[in-house]
Amino acid sequence: MSSRPRWLDSLFMKAARREPVPRTPIWLMRQAGRYMPEYRAVREKTTFLSLCKNPDLCAEVMLTAVERLGVDAAIIFADLLPILEPMGMKLEFTAGEGPVLHNPIRGAEHVDRLRELDDLGPLEYVFETVRKTRAGLADDKPVIGFAGAPFTLASYAIEGGGSRNYLHVKSLMYRDPGAWNALMARLARAVTRYLNAQIAAGAQAVQLFDSWVGCLGPDDYRRYVLPHTRAVVEGIAPGAPVINFFTGNPALAPLVSEAGGAVIGVDWRIRLDDAWRAIGPDKAIQGNLDPAALLGPRDEIRRRAQQVLDQAGGRPGHIFNLGHGVLPQTPVENAIALVETVQELSAARSALGAPRA
Repeated sequence: MSSRPRWLDSLFMKAARREPVPRTPIWLMRQAGRYMPEYRAVREKTTFLSLCKNPDLCAEVMLTAVERLGVDAAIIFADLLPILEPMGMKLEFTAGEGPVLHNPIRGAEHVDRLRELDDLGPLEYVFETVRKTRAGLADDKPVIGFAGAPFTLASYAIEGGGSRNYLHVKSLMYRDPGAWNALMARLARAVTRYLNAQIAAGAQAVQLFDSWVGCLGPDDYRRYVLPHTRAVVEGIAPGAPVINFFTGNPALAPLVSEAGGAVIGVDWRIRLDDAWRAIGPDKAIQGNLDPAALLGPRDEIRRRAQQVLDQAGGRPGHIFNLGHGVLPQTPVENAIALVETVQELSAARSALGAPRA
């Protein structure tokens, strides 16, 4: 009879289930990135897209980051956009590492350009990255898989890259809701298959990144986004918690919670206690230090970390993270200091007999 895997009772997984833990778990979005010299050394030898398609290097940079930082979970090293390639999109990362999609979807006549993701074979390198990361990681730490949420992927596919005002996205959304819903439903099916394949390869949890959804107001989110995000969450294999992460508009918090996920990830534009009230007591919460705080002095990092922990109030179900990815200008020592500070302060709260976060 197989023994219970150690990652199942890890701090991260217990917090995702809103169970008491002796200290608050912490991991960082973009914890393997340009701020780390080890990552930059790897990047000097290859392009970003080539790195994403090399499972050995992807596992190496993430395992190095986990070891260096001392975090409680590893998120796979990958990118949001390569899922769009086997669906028919022509992806390129330009010299400044900005993504460009050369055949954007601008109208109903283009929607069928985005093919159904029936064959996951072209994305096998991602699943191999999951396997190699899981194999190289301590067995008491979980691996987190991820994907872009349908809205964020649709936005890239429609805009053809980054955007300030999302004119093309909103134009299609408002002008042709039928085409919009067909596009979003296709992306939702693709993301569900993709994440379930990551789980099958060895991921213990998955995160949906809705990094661009903050450009919408609550009414538009409810009408144009919520049903499709919910379809993804409901389609994920049982037992793997989903982190539903959004940024930009705190007013969306109750609706993001309604869309689903065991854990709701929030950014720094809302206090953590206010966010938790908004998402409800039946959800765990992830966040939410401003990444720019890591550019400041150590005493300020400590003060701000304490502030977030105080707002969590020792309630079971808090996973500490930044409100978005580590900035490239961040000193590695400051990221390490944050991890050590959160571990120290939350353990001290537990030792004093306060409720455990």
